[in-house]
Amino acid sequence: MRFLETLLYVASVLFVVAYLVMLGLTLSQDKGRRTVVLALRSLWLHKVRTMLSILGIIIGTAAVISLMSFGEGSMQDALEDIKSLGATNIIVRSDKPPDDISTQTRSFVARYGITQKDYELFGTIPTVIRMVPMRIFPKPVYHDQYMWNSRIVATTPEYSEINKVPVASGRFLVDKDSEEMQNVCVLGSNAAAKLFPLDSPIDRAVLIDKFSYVVVGVVAERMPTGGSGGSQAAEDFNNDVYIPLGTAEGRFGKTVFLRQSGSRSGEQVEYSQVTLTVGDTEEVRAAGEAIKTILDKHPRKDTQVTVPLDILEKAEREKARMTMLLGVIAAISLVVGGIGIMNIMLATVTERTREIGIRRALGAKRRDIVMQFLIEAVVQTTIGGLIGVVLGLLIIFAVPPTAERFFDAHLPALLHKMSIVLSLAVSVAVGVVFGLYPAWKASLLDPIEALRHE
Repeated sequence: MRFLETLLYVASVLFVVAYLVMLGLTLSQDKGRRTVVLALRSLWLHKVRTMLSILGIIIGTAAVISLMSFGEGSMQDALEDIKSLGATNIIVRSDKPPDDISTQTRSFVARYGITQKDYELFGTIPTVIRMVPMRIFPKPVYHDQYMWNSRIVATTPEYSEINKVPVASGRFLVDKDSEEMQNVCVLGSNAAAKLFPLDSPIDRAVLIDKFSYVVVGVVAERMPTGGSGGSQAAEDFNNDVYIPLGTAEGRFGKTVFLRQSGSRSGEQVEYSQVTLTVGDTEEVRAAGEAIKTILDKHPRKDTQVTVPLDILEKAEREKARMTMLLGVIAAISLVVGGIGIMNIMLATVTERTREIGIRRALGAKRRDIVMQFLIEAVVQTTIGGLIGVVLGLLIIFAVPPTAERFFDAHLPALLHKMSIVLSLAVSVAVGVVFGLYPAWKASLLDPIEALRHE
């Protein structure tokens, strides 16, 4: 797909260059200049008709540039979300399996997910250079009269690096916090705003399960994930409260117990998630297979392994296909515009029959008539293409900030340079293809009959 896209781009560039060279050669000759001037004068005499005939080309060219640019921007955003997971990372999550009769009759507590033994075995994989464990559980957080139902994320300082957590004020967790089981926490932006609506939360205390924690940092607002394999799928990071993993083990134990409301049953998980990092992208798949081999020993499928590199490569393939599809759809509008020009040119031939007869009687050859009408068609599509390029650029640079400011909508656009060259090449080609038949038809008119035409 990438080879085909490159080939199309090169062909478009060569076509535009060849067109410019031919145009330069035509203008360098007296006869060519006269033909071009005559074509421009004829178009200027019918300004409204000319503008209406090139309107389809303008819209088509602008559509090619804007559609492909908005499509490129949206897909690039999706790719960046996946890249933020890290191409050398492997994410393992505990995933509750469907309840079965045997577990319901034997125990009120459903035990599943990543165990301490699994975690230790992950560390034996030679290519793994870093592991970031997480224990996640919901808990209400209190400050004075304020309360916020948050998600407590017990983790290590490496979490900030691996997930690119932006700290707005204060700091993130450090190794000393976990080693000394310090009662400190870092608030997400929503949690900070709800618990401390009037003042800064730094060095202030919050209550989590009757334990007091000092706020040492606030995380800047982050975009929620859409559940496409993110670090914590389909969750709003801004609601999180981060505490040291060592502190969580000392206060809540080495497992997370989630009691179901209104029931005696619950869930017990040792690790909610572990993110592993290998040294090189070439080692990712082998490490992923080793992790799956370790987890295959579980009697039930109670874990989920996500390899961002696989998702990234798949997304890039989808991006290439989608770009090609958008280009084809937008190019159809250029073809429709070309048909409109051909219709106008055919009507023009009938209207100017007498003029053609006079030119033929004065010695003009058939190729002169063909060139006159062909140049008129190509001039129209070239002007339409250039106006369309300007309009398309205005759209992709003006619409995103306008949508962001007035409609609070995120509409990313990334200039697709190939679309500019491609749309111009197609515009000129449309002028040649759809202008050739009317020009050829005009050249076939008999001079005597044309002079008699009223």
